[in-house]
Amino acid sequence: MPWQARAVMDIKQEFVELARQEGANRRELCRRFGISPSTGYALLRRHASEGRAALVPRSRRPHASPTRTQPELERAVLALRREHPAWGGRKIARRLRDQGFGQVPAPSTVTSILHRHGLITPEASYAAQPWQRFEHEAPNALWQIDFKGDFATASARCHPLTVLDDHSRYSLALQACPSVSTHSVQPHLQHVFERYGLPARINADNGAPWGSPRLAGQTLSALEVWLIRLGISVSHSAPYHPQTNGKIERFHRSLKAELLNARTYLDLPHAQRAFEGWRALYNHERPHDALGLNTPASRYRVSPRTYPSTLPSVQYLPGDIVRTVSWNGEVRLNGHRLRVSNALLKLPIAFRADPAHDGCFDVYFCHHRFMCVDLRALSDQP
Repeated sequence: MPWQARAVMDIKQEFVELARQEGANRRELCRRFGISPSTGYALLRRHASEGRAALVPRSRRPHASPTRTQPELERAVLALRREHPAWGGRKIARRLRDQGFGQVPAPSTVTSILHRHGLITPEASYAAQPWQRFEHEAPNALWQIDFKGDFATASARCHPLTVLDDHSRYSLALQACPSVSTHSVQPHLQHVFERYGLPARINADNGAPWGSPRLAGQTLSALEVWLIRLGISVSHSAPYHPQTNGKIERFHRSLKAELLNARTYLDLPHAQRAFEGWRALYNHERPHDALGLNTPASRYRVSPRTYPSTLPSVQYLPGDIVRTVSWNGEVRLNGHRLRVSNALLKLPIAFRADPAHDGCFDVYFCHHRFMCVDLRALSDQP
């Protein structure tokens, strides 16, 4: 039993003086001072050899700690944390193993080392919440695409274009764009398609250049028209629900924490060089919690669907009513003038009759159904 916390040296001195008196019942004194006999006799032995120095409280830290992390490993932990301030215990432990270190401590031990050196704040601990999401079974089944919020360089605004494979979390593109226009985005997407092939589907939000938040699912953008002609299915997140593209939102959190916070860039090329270095680190070195601490590169494979040298022709079913879109994005059907999309100018679209509802048609561009038309409602309009 240890000594009581209050005025330890004074209590010890009193105990020693009473216990050294002739005829003192030392075991009874130990009971009254709230200590065990072994503790009391040990203090008396130390006092006999050391004098008053024996009364000074001593550290209970063991002389040897066989399980303590070796200094070399601890230095490696701290070096990785300083190099990657957003990495936690799991990522650092896995990266140390990947680098060939032996006897790497458990992630909880790594976290304790970071706490001991003041490298994890209470706010960071609170923010470290687990993320669980559905994922597609194979690479290239779905790509998520978006823009990270723009930021200022010394010479221009930077709009980071990000493309992420849903299954592997592999970063397919991280591009410093001058704007969010189709003209800015399409060449970079073409480069991605030429390198990695075509995905089965791409999911985006409803903002420019992907679509229109005011007419979600009722019109097509120029970029969508191009993607659809390539045979890619295009889908959109529900308006004002960015969690539908949850993996890329999480990617943006990592990008902000590890690359954008408290950094400045001279221009877009300067930002792009930083993007390329971080993207390589993210894909090939950074352990990913959602992948069992494997890297995205370990799970990604290029698509067998190659980018075509020319766009395929537009074809429809034999029973479809085909119309070519004219100026102002309009077509005529059964005497009605219908507005579809300016992006479809001079391209054929198909009206496919709904067998269950007379006068109703699904409107297709290639394989993509992008709107419905009820001619009965149009006939009732004054």
